Amino acid sequence: MVPTQFASSHRLPPHELAEAPVRYPRPSRLAEPLKVEGQKAQQATTSLGLLSIGDLLEHLPRDRREARTVADLRPGENATVVVEVRSIASRSVRRRGMRPLVEATVADETGPMKVTFFNQPWLVQRYPRGTRLVLHGKFEARNGFRVQGHATTSEPLAGADAVAHYPATEGLSSTQILALVRRHASAVSDVVEPLPSSVRVSERLPDRPAAVSASHFPQAEHDLDGGRRRLAFDELLLAQLALLRRRRTRHENATAPVLDGERELTERWLRDLLPFSLTGDQQRALEAIDRDLASSLPMQRLLMGEVGSGKTVVALYALLRAVEHGFQGALMAPTETLAEQHFATIQSLTGGEVVSAGLLTGSTPVARRRDLLGKLSSGELSLIVGTHALIEEPVSFARLAVAVVDEQHRFGVRQRAALDAKGPPHQTPHILHMTATPIPRTLALAGYGDLDFTLLRELPRGRKPVQTFVCSTERERARAYDRIREELRAGRQAFVVCPLIEESEALQARAATVEAERLRAGELRGFEVALLHGQLAPAAKQGAMAAFAAGAAQVLVATSVIEVGIDVPNATVMLVEDADRYGISQLHQLRGRIGRGAHRSLCLLFGPKDSSRLRALAAHADGFALAEIDLRLRGEGELVGTRQHGLAQFRVAELPRDGELLERARAHAERIVDEDQRLEAPENALLAQALAAAYGAEARAPIRA
Repeated sequence: MVPTQFASSHRLPPHELAEAPVRYPRPSRLAEPLKVEGQKAQQATTSLGLLSIGDLLEHLPRDRREARTVADLRPGENATVVVEVRSIASRSVRRRGMRPLVEATVADETGPMKVTFFNQPWLVQRYPRGTRLVLHGKFEARNGFRVQGHATTSEPLAGADAVAHYPATEGLSSTQILALVRRHASAVSDVVEPLPSSVRVSERLPDRPAAVSASHFPQAEHDLDGGRRRLAFDELLLAQLALLRRRRTRHENATAPVLDGERELTERWLRDLLPFSLTGDQQRALEAIDRDLASSLPMQRLLMGEVGSGKTVVALYALLRAVEHGFQGALMAPTETLAEQHFATIQSLTGGEVVSAGLLTGSTPVARRRDLLGKLSSGELSLIVGTHALIEEPVSFARLAVAVVDEQHRFGVRQRAALDAKGPPHQTPHILHMTATPIPRTLALAGYGDLDFTLLRELPRGRKPVQTFVCSTERERARAYDRIREELRAGRQAFVVCPLIEESEALQARAATVEAERLRAGELRGFEVALLHGQLAPAAKQGAMAAFAAGAAQVLVATSVIEVGIDVPNATVMLVEDADRYGISQLHQLRGRIGRGAHRSLCLLFGPKDSSRLRALAAHADGFALAEIDLRLRGEGELVGTRQHGLAQFRVAELPRDGELLERARAHAERIVDEDQRLEAPENALLAQALAAAYGAEARAPIRA
């Protein structure tokens, strides 16, 4: 833990501090409008969200960039320098309409140079001799330095190697933002401290005004680190409070059907129809789901599973628990291909058991759609599998009790709310969220802290590991096609995955349509090659999948549409073109389409051998380990996409770097919500204001007594 290194008054010596008058923050000062000169600058502040002085102070530097010395400047380069004004004067320009130029001689410890400011004659009074400046512009040797941005600074000239760099936009440069921040630096003392003192003391955190000041104007390296840690903690704590309060609100304001009856249908299904034994992880998942369904509190559980770990079986169990209680179940998937695969899997796993089920997608014919909607609203249909079509206005259920949302991060909060609204009158269905992308604990806690987690890491018995190789040479390509032909002649099947559907001049990558034709006439001549991608007509997609699943097609050339939900145990080899265009988790999902049968399988990734992602795939088979590697390589912003639940992305906190800080923030948030759910205690009043400012309506959701 980083100890407190500074406080708001750290610049005062002890004898002055003792005599200093007590000063209280004035938040109203932070609400004053931010004033800038020029229409472009005004538009820029609006686009950056810098409407008030408080907005400006919370607009923290992205990083601190190295400043050059005068002696090191090279003609034609753009650079930042920290200098002192030696002399300054304005010079009139003969051209009509142009304001006088301001020319100055400035210097650092390595020597002097001339600089030119355009259209700013007032700078002669603003920057008198001795003023220290941060200048950004273009060095033009004898003609001097043409200034593009400037701000005063108190940083020393010698070794001033770090200058704050702010997120900027056209019309307002980073250096101009720095100048604005320095102009309003005194307002930092008006920043409100939202944390209860008990939290701040236990975490040994500096107060928030000091942390904001240190982020803009650090006096030492530990100031910068301590300030960043404090501001990151605030973000993480507020996010966890929002998640936990939403969880409590949902529990106290919503009820779900209680499904606590005997397991007649499900017990018979598990005993007589399931063609394999459950793994230990699956059994524990079923027990957790039973506990959830037996309560009137709506289940909100996230099922994260390793590729091939049997998530669909767990989901089907939850759906059948609804059916055996006389209710209905629904499974919603993000794509038609995945919905169709789930429907086929459910039909095969229910066997001879009489469970009425239907498939509803955007491509469902009108007559069939009308029939399904009628049976859903009457209760005649027990299970429905579909896409977004399930949450459209005309769809109504008689008694929806359990809903499964697969690849749930692809759905927005409004879509999930629409599914909640399909439940019985005055009730919401139990929801089981599923993802085939293992999520590291830090990300799961940060983005899904309002859900219960269940992990499926254990693979069914008999699953053989997939050998993975990175290939890049023509010799390796020739050998790859040899291996594919060997597998095909042995009666097995292969996937060839391409990143594009059609060829593109802008992107040098193999396209599925062209590759399918090339393989039919070339390396895989004599074998049946099918083509599958997202732009095919539904009938063509179904035909390609049916041909491959039945073995009529020996090779399936496809895009990443096969990433999830495709189960063909006879497929034993996969070749991925331009594999470096995919993320680690996506490649792991693609690889999971093979290795599902009794034979050993092979995955060939074509791409640069020095790729960290491809090397990770070749070295690791564990999806959870790969997710941690992916998080380290890419950061939290891209790994699983945004949660789309309204919670903001972090501006200061960084995952996984701040994983331990997140755990500590979670613990404090749980204690605070347990003790003061509405944040009504005096010590939590300012924290409640900060939460409302950060998350608005989500933070103000009503909590029933």
